[in-house]
Amino acid sequence: MDKDLLFIQTILSDGMISQGFPLVYKGALTHETMKFFTKMAEDKISVRCKDASVRRKVFHVMVEMLQNITRHSADADEGGSGNGLFVVGERAEYYYIITGNVVRSSVVRDLEDNIEMLNEMNRDALDKLHKKQIQAGELSMKGGAGLGLIDIIRKTGEKYAYQFLRLDENYHFFVLKATVSVTPD
Repeated sequence: MDKDLLFIQTILSDGMISQGFPLVYKGALTHETMKFFTKMAEDKISVRCKDASVRRKVFHVMVEMLQNITRHSADADEGGSGNGLFVVGERAEYYYIITGNVVRSSVVRDLEDNIEMLNEMNRDALDKLHKKQIQAGELSMKGGAGLGLIDIIRKTGEKYAYQFLRLDENYHFFVLKATVSVTPD
């Protein structure tokens, strides 16, 4: 079976569909597309989850992760559009947000190191790193200050799951999963 189809089949497993409301999109992610899908997901979540703080966290994580695609995809254009995969769903204990996009192979090692570092940090260390990034205020060429991944893990309190799928010598497909517990802090 084709690698891409096997990957999509894995994401859309029967278990996933039966346990939650998968919202899946693959394609160009523009500002308008982001607004549409975050609104759709927000509407579905508001029916299923009565806790406003959980809904706000899920929405915040969705926006941050979608912005990562539009800003950091190897194929992002100057107009703020990147191609990617966006999945939102629910399990009994948590909501999950999965994004996927093409990244240059040259950034894989640094990105993986950063994610592992964040996964190992406790709340205090994450707060200090966040504050340091804000104070440094150095914007990358893509317009971010490196706060997105830090902010998501601080808000959710959950480790990232991720994978890099090699496409060719120059590119990888980066899959990132964040979860938000259904029980508020």
